[in-house]
Amino acid sequence: MTEPPESDDQRRKRGLPPEPAVPGEKRDDAAVPGPVTAGFWLYVLAGLVLVAAVVLTFPQQESLVDSLLEREVDGLTREQAETSVTNFLWLLLMGALALAGFTWLFAYKARQGTRSARTVLTVLAAVFLLVALLLPGLMAIAAAFAAVLATVLLHLPSVTDYFPQVGRSLH
Repeated sequence: MTEPPESDDQRRKRGLPPEPAVPGEKRDDAAVPGPVTAGFWLYVLAGLVLVAAVVLTFPQQESLVDSLLEREVDGLTREQAETSVTNFLWLLLMGALALAGFTWLFAYKARQGTRSARTVLTVLAAVFLLVALLLPGLMAIAAAFAAVLATVLLHLPSVTDYFPQVGRSLH
């Protein structure tokens, strides 16, 4: 006689993540607390807004080149400044996409109740704040605000039981 499979809540009480879903199997997300779901969507929004903020910086490329040339760096030609700004913007876009992708991945894992994902998302929210300091404009600030608000939602006392601490033996 086999025992019925352990429920996600039973696994969570033992400090384990939910059982992985079989591909094609529908998971019951009804047990996900509201603040965790709201936090998930705020993280998705934060990533989208950050990528949009970087994409909208591309049309300002000429003014960025002019600003760089005003600094009167010895030996810097207009062509070098244009190349530098273009490369920087593409690097910034790749970084924003990577940050958004990691944020979405860990937000998904946090939505499943993985405690370590919540910790990683806290660090990523700090990265969003740093990007908001470096990238001009309200969109970067809005992305950082959404990430910080989502992090606060994941740390509310009402969702503490959803992210169980793995019991450690002191022996």
